[in-house]
Amino acid sequence: MSKTKVATSPVPGQTVRSQPSAAGPVAPPRVSARRRRPGVIALSLALIAAGGAGVAVLLLQVGDRTDVVTVVRDVQVGQVLTEQDLGKASVALDPAVKAVRVDKMDSVVGKRAAVELKPGSLLSPSQVTKDSLVKAGEQLVPIGLKPEQVPATALVPGQKVQLVHVPTQGAAEAGEESGKDGPQSIAGRVVKASKAAPGTGVVVVDVATTAADGPIVAAWVSADALRLVLDSPENS
Repeated sequence: MSKTKVATSPVPGQTVRSQPSAAGPVAPPRVSARRRRPGVIALSLALIAAGGAGVAVLLLQVGDRTDVVTVVRDVQVGQVLTEQDLGKASVALDPAVKAVRVDKMDSVVGKRAAVELKPGSLLSPSQVTKDSLVKAGEQLVPIGLKPEQVPATALVPGQKVQLVHVPTQGAAEAGEESGKDGPQSIAGRVVKASKAAPGTGVVVVDVATTAADGPIVAAWVSADALRLVLDSPENS
């Protein structure tokens, strides 16, 4: 028995909506293939290789560290170094920097500081000495220098100086005269020079002289009749 499809007519007054037709597959947009340049590829590979090599060198430098001796507390000029004054640190040491290595620490313990040592600094061989800064038969005389009397050249331990007697105006008028060959002077050697005092700017210089000249220099200092003159480098 055959089935007959009966067409139904719309009801009067009713709107008939049309059914949307099924959309077919949408083709993706075509992207043109970008042409690769061999030169650009080679340059990129070279840059990547160079960057990797740089990182490798940096890691090697960071890893190449040296154990050196450091200063852990203040040490004054002439003070004997002890193990408590020294510490250890592992640093990437530049070949131009001369520092005492940890395995050589025993060689500096018991020596004297040739310069003032500050905490946190590396210890170099030139900063210590086995000699006493004030030798047998010498005396240490402190000399205060006003700002206008301080040489522009930095005073350093071991520097040779002349201590010149300059009589005050009143003493000169009373008949105290200098020698015929010029003012009297005494040779000395700088042991330590302090920093300028806040407010006054006075610098105190410890000068080593012979035991016979020490009291004379002290008297000149007391009378404010002394001036410090640097010897030439050839005489130092």
